[in-house]
Amino acid sequence: MRNAVLVRSYGATPYDYSEIFRYAGVRSADGDMNELLEQCLLECEDCFSYNVCYTTLPVNLGGGLVEFGGLKVGSKNLSAALNGCESVVVFAATVGLGIDRLIKKYSRISPSKALMFQAIGTERAESLCESFCKDLREELDEKGFETRPRFSAGYGDFPLSCQRDIFAMLDGCRRIGLCLNESLLMSPSKSVTAVVGIKRKG
Repeated sequence: MRNAVLVRSYGATPYDYSEIFRYAGVRSADGDMNELLEQCLLECEDCFSYNVCYTTLPVNLGGGLVEFGGLKVGSKNLSAALNGCESVVVFAATVGLGIDRLIKKYSRISPSKALMFQAIGTERAESLCESFCKDLREELDEKGFETRPRFSAGYGDFPLSCQRDIFAMLDGCRRIGLCLNESLLMSPSKSVTAVVGIKRKG
């Protein structure tokens, strides 16, 4: 029987300017850089939608192998991340196609703006993941469980090719408009998939 996949939508959180500059590779923002960021934020203000789909699955660990939801992978890093866990939440999060359109538009006419929109989109996707993981942590805390930090395919020795399995579990294209192409690139690009381990307290 297929596990239920749920969807959550979120509102916008405050922008973290320091994170945006970090993603843009700006070490010290001067007046011109701050003005550029403000211009970009005004232009992309209404282009984001914040959606997450997720499912909860039992996990089996042993001999360096990790198994959940039909996925069976040898990964020491993922095994360590899920050590002591009896289940996982597998999720996909996206902030929509609007920012991709702006990046594409300005890549031709203003590379500096395109770079800033890239950074803003990354910050927005990370902020969405943090909001979802915070909610998850608080909900599970009340039930006597705790969560481990999220871990994504492509981290360490957790193969990026496992994205195919994750997308099969979540049906993200139908649920939140998040698709995966043959090259394992996600569309919208400012999206994240991850696994969160769940373990009993104590």
